[in-house]
Amino acid sequence: MVAMSKIATGNGHGENSPYFDGWKAYETNPFHPSDRPNGVIQMGLAENQLCLDFVEKWLMKHPEVSLCSPEGVSKFKETALFQDYHGIPEFRQAVAKFMAKVRGDRVKFDPDRIVMSGGATGAHESLVFCLADPGEAFLVPTPYYPGFDRDLKWRTGIELVPIVCESSNNFMITREAMEAAYERAQEANLRVKGLLITNPSNPLGTILDRETLKAVVKFINEKNIHLVGDEIYAATVFQEPEFVSISEIIEEDDVVCNRDLIHIVYSLSKDMGFPGFRVGIIYSYNDAVVSCARKMSSFGLVSSQTQHLIASMLSDDDFVENFIAESKEQLFKRHKYFTWSLAQVGIGSLKSNAGLFIWMDLRKLLEEKTFEAEMKLWRVIINEVKLNVSPGSSFHCDEPGWFRVCFANMDDNTMEVALLRIRTFMMKNNEAMVPRPKLCRRSSLKLSLSRSRRMDDFMSPGIMSPHSPLPQSPLVRARN
Repeated sequence: MVAMSKIATGNGHGENSPYFDGWKAYETNPFHPSDRPNGVIQMGLAENQLCLDFVEKWLMKHPEVSLCSPEGVSKFKETALFQDYHGIPEFRQAVAKFMAKVRGDRVKFDPDRIVMSGGATGAHESLVFCLADPGEAFLVPTPYYPGFDRDLKWRTGIELVPIVCESSNNFMITREAMEAAYERAQEANLRVKGLLITNPSNPLGTILDRETLKAVVKFINEKNIHLVGDEIYAATVFQEPEFVSISEIIEEDDVVCNRDLIHIVYSLSKDMGFPGFRVGIIYSYNDAVVSCARKMSSFGLVSSQTQHLIASMLSDDDFVENFIAESKEQLFKRHKYFTWSLAQVGIGSLKSNAGLFIWMDLRKLLEEKTFEAEMKLWRVIINEVKLNVSPGSSFHCDEPGWFRVCFANMDDNTMEVALLRIRTFMMKNNEAMVPRPKLCRRSSLKLSLSRSRRMDDFMSPGIMSPHSPLPQSPLVRARN
């Protein structure tokens, strides 16, 4: 066999992670309401499908945005011909305007600093190529998106050093945690070139408050390292407190910062639900980074046809305003119902107000407080409950028992099936731990009737208080 490169033969892509193993389980036996009713339901994909019908209605009213329609074919030639890596001006202007609208128009973005890329994945990698050399490091707060191990490390050769955040303070980023990570990197002879924050957080579904962001900016400014703000979930904040962008922080009078150190990654995959369009954005306040990233974008451009469509859609002010409002409402309703339904069977989650997922707390179901016990529980959920959820260990969480569960990538009926599976599973395990009293025949009849009633109430939400104790189950502990 002909020898291949180290990148080709290595495992830097991270496919051996449980995060991707769950996807493989789903792809092998995907749920379908009629064809595969016992298949695996995909709850490991952070995808926003709740407003696609809203977008489809706009498309029906604007056939001219499609180059394949009689109304739009006149634009075919100019769009199909060569486009340089700067991108269509109307596209950059529309994206800059949309980014400002998502942030409440509290800050403006310069279209000339918009650099396009093939999704946020390409944007992150291009930025790392611009900012760091192989063997250097970025600090990343935990838990963080598993794909960063691929996006930031695989081809660039850099290292990621975790900033360990803990559940005791709701996984907030502290100065002490940043300093500890920086010191560990130095002890390992790693030169720290930057810090990456995800705001809103994936997987937590939380936002960074203004004071935390100021502390982060102060830290990177003192260390003279870069700050990359991944803000791809900016428009998914569905309730107070409102989202604060790093671009707002550096505008404040009491913040001292070298703007050459500040960079933002954005995309339309999460906020608009367009992951297939591969629209990624780099926005840097550093002229040299803008120039370099634009040249690198030749390796992952957004197609001219997609640019044309997005420019037309995002230039419609009424559509943008209504879409953002509709998306917030739909995410709020889905999140509220989903978390409430889990609470009825004693399952809690980290309090959140953003994102397309929840950070589910199953710590009390673990046989012991180890990541081995977490993986046993995860395998039960995948193989028996038939739900693909992602274990916290795949997000580099420092504490076992947390799971990310996506709730916006399915229709209402599929969500109800998923919730029914969870309720049934939890009910079976609760019953397995409750001793059955011996009763006379007359009392048994009375008990049977009342128990049947309680079962109906349970399956329609409401029987268990969110504070009800949930005993451990032998099945959940997965000892065999």
